[in-house]
Amino acid sequence: MELQFLILLLFLGLGGGFLSGLLGLGGAIFMIPLLLYVPPFLGVGQFDMKQVAAISMVQVLSASLSGVIVHKKNKFVSTSILIVMGSCNAIGNLAGSLASTYAKSSFLLAVFATLAVIAAVVMFIPRREQGEGISPDSVMYNRRLAAIVSLAIGSFGGMVGAPGAFIYIPVMIYLLNIPTRIVIGSTLGIVLMGALTGTVGKMATGQIIWPAALALVVGTVPGAQLGGGMSKKINTAYLRLAIAFIIAVTGGRMWFQVATGH
Repeated sequence: MELQFLILLLFLGLGGGFLSGLLGLGGAIFMIPLLLYVPPFLGVGQFDMKQVAAISMVQVLSASLSGVIVHKKNKFVSTSILIVMGSCNAIGNLAGSLASTYAKSSFLLAVFATLAVIAAVVMFIPRREQGEGISPDSVMYNRRLAAIVSLAIGSFGGMVGAPGAFIYIPVMIYLLNIPTRIVIGSTLGIVLMGALTGTVGKMATGQIIWPAALALVVGTVPGAQLGGGMSKKINTAYLRLAIAFIIAVTGGRMWFQVATGH
């Protein structure tokens, strides 16, 4: 793999890590399209969707670990949510990542794009913010529903190399009624657990291109720290809109590729 390709991946990891820490997304929602479209646009190389899914899983693992440390320090991470939803996400991601070796790249792309569009539509629904000052471990939610949803999201996420943060955020805000800041902090912890088992699955099936994955990680870790530190200073309504916009643009662009092949 050429040096200029690796340098580009490092900078993509830096940007992806920053957005991950800022918005509570593991990073796959923007890292996957960046890896698919930026290298060939600049003429330095190209990945297919299956390779991107494996590489992005390693990037998400590093981004979520780095970001959750910052959000834990800021007291926006719920231990209860991590145990209930994180464990189910981990199980689902392991199963999905093992199954992904038999799936076609075009199918994985269509699944990812569909989930992104659904999540974006939900995130644009106006919502009155509640529980801004509540302690993360005092949050009340339907644990059985949370576990079922998390298992399903994790299974799909493991297939496409995205533990599912971009789906978790609207589900936790609108379905489980959890305050946005706690959602952002806790989602990174859930994603971390899913990305760990997802990475194991990708490793076990030999899907990871390690030079590319490590270049992303080098940029991701400091980026996530910077984004996580900035997140607490921004109004939650703006954070939700930013998340919705990023998901919508990504989902639309990927559906265009599914439909046209370009």
